[in-house]
Amino acid sequence: MTRTTREDVVTAAGRLFAADGYDGTSMRDLGREVGLLGSSLYAHVAGKQELLVEVVMRGSLLFEDSARKAVDTPGTARDQLRAFIAGHVGVVLGHLDVARTFLNEARALDPEHRAQVIEARDAYEATLRGILAAGSDDGSLRAGLDAKLDGIFVLSILNAIDRWYQADGAIGPDRLVDELYDFVLAGLS
Repeated sequence: MTRTTREDVVTAAGRLFAADGYDGTSMRDLGREVGLLGSSLYAHVAGKQELLVEVVMRGSLLFEDSARKAVDTPGTARDQLRAFIAGHVGVVLGHLDVARTFLNEARALDPEHRAQVIEARDAYEATLRGILAAGSDDGSLRAGLDAKLDGIFVLSILNAIDRWYQADGAIGPDRLVDELYDFVLAGLS
């Protein structure tokens, strides 16, 4: 008999939150998913909110790490923009349940944790705005672009991937990055 671990519970919670939403997931649902009675889950976690915090914070760290790697990419800001897009796509496609929960369910966090996630999200957005502003300055992107507004546009596109992308569809991850980059670059050049 395989023993259920805390990691099993967190992973299952991420899967259910991504599919059914935080409000649409009960501890009983989670128990069924991991093969435990709902009450047995409390040996692993204090409650559903604790699970949401853990899944969302994992997403936050993944996006933060991808942004840091983008900024460390050698070359122009245009090269960093491509790396930022590729990193975002990599997080979403490589960690779909965590990314989807981060993007769509963080609103259900308690105020303290929601404030932490908002701070992390703001830092992520600031990284993209910094890349866009640097590209405007170094000539690799359009002069005088509005880094804040254009950043909103770029993130709106990237944050929607989880809603339409099909892993078994005609577009593979590499082509997706190429197409997104070309599309974004056309508007920023």
